[in-house]
Amino acid sequence: MTKNRKTITPKPLTSAAFSAFGDVIEANAEAKIIEINDGFTQRYHDLAKIDVTDKTGHPIVNIFRSTPLAQPIAIKMMERHPHGSQAFIPMGQNPYIVVVAPAGEFDVDKIEIFLANSNQGVNYHKGTWHHFCLALGSESDFLVIDRGGNGDNCDVLELDGSLVIAEC
Repeated sequence: MTKNRKTITPKPLTSAAFSAFGDVIEANAEAKIIEINDGFTQRYHDLAKIDVTDKTGHPIVNIFRSTPLAQPIAIKMMERHPHGSQAFIPMGQNPYIVVVAPAGEFDVDKIEIFLANSNQGVNYHKGTWHHFCLALGSESDFLVIDRGGNGDNCDVLELDGSLVIAEC
């Protein structure tokens, strides 16, 4: 057990609260909605700023399968992608936890934790510090739009685990 343990309760994921770190991807009334396909489809338009072209990068589409960690979850790592954004869109019905910190020099005191619903995706802006996907409930799949191409695009920091996420 870490001596100076600090527990943080996740807050609800909203576009306003998350704007410093990236975009919330969801079908809501705030989005630009365009009727298409003879009115049988509503297009929630331009929900995330995908940014993957640094160093001749290109967009790639992946599926990440995440296994829930035992709760309470100690934050033991953070990562960032300096050359591209990274979008996660859940493909199931489980909520998940989003852990982020501002781009730039990492500061553990600036970590923020959000509870995302299964109908909300996130797009981390280039350089935003984040934890890997933290599935809740059961194994969860995420559609991931990421950067492919040359150059190292993942910086990882190990943390001491003294920051803990309250049980959800």
